[in-house]
Amino acid sequence: MKQIRIFRFVFSACGLAALVAGCHAPTPVLLDHPRMAAGVQMQDVSFYSAALGRQMTYRVFLPAAPAAGKKLDSIYLLHGNGGGYREWSNDSDVAGYAARGAVLVMPEGESSYFVNAALSPSDRYEDYLFRDVIADVESRFPVAADGKHRAIVGVSMGGFAAVKLALTHPEAFAFAGAISPAIDVPSRQFRWRRWSQGWRFRTLFGPAGSDTRKHADPFLLVQTVDPGRVPYLYVTAGQNEPLLEPNRRFAARLHTLHFAYEFHTRPGGHNWTEWDAQLPGCFESLFKHLQPAG
Repeated sequence: MKQIRIFRFVFSACGLAALVAGCHAPTPVLLDHPRMAAGVQMQDVSFYSAALGRQMTYRVFLPAAPAAGKKLDSIYLLHGNGGGYREWSNDSDVAGYAARGAVLVMPEGESSYFVNAALSPSDRYEDYLFRDVIADVESRFPVAADGKHRAIVGVSMGGFAAVKLALTHPEAFAFAGAISPAIDVPSRQFRWRRWSQGWRFRTLFGPAGSDTRKHADPFLLVQTVDPGRVPYLYVTAGQNEPLLEPNRRFAARLHTLHFAYEFHTRPGGHNWTEWDAQLPGCFESLFKHLQPAG
């Protein structure tokens, strides 16, 4: 019993030290069981990220036999907090959409919300995604290198990032899908019962009321951008999840400001059962808004 208590103390102390230092949370080691589809191949790519200063990994689904000389659309799939680059392939039936002539890219984002952390200068995950991942994908795979043939879709943490990046980099994508996005994260108030989460959000977005936090808040960003330049936004939420209310508020703001968007709900909670059920509608809309690559 004494050994158990000592272990818990050391673990807690190390966790607190990591939070104080602003370190990203380690990605849990999960069993790998990708859900494949006919006519699709999978590759895992390890490459050096200059933005993060270390090796990173992303997973790709692409057609098993792409036509010679043909450029493909690229679709970036962002995982949720606590997930990893295997999450989309292991927990959804997304693989089949690669057979329609697209490269599905699943980058590792750890628990970063895919932002350049305000109080941890070495955690430059937005730069990593835009400067490193996209460039590496376009150097290795036959994808069209422009925003008209590029989309981004995320779940939960990744859904927040998809919306935020679509608003701050509108030229980079033609479509942004946000499935149960944690859309209100930058505006959440600090609560002692969730002090570790509050500290983490402070590291990522800056102190409450700071300019860095305001510049990451989708509710404020939509008031500062031209709706005509922003990618088509596709937002969903489960009818039994706590994120339904903030997503309804966000959809109402998109409507008031005349953005091109869709908002859908369906029965379910904040989990892959509901998210996987949202994919057919999301991808049907996605392929309508991407220009076919040639």
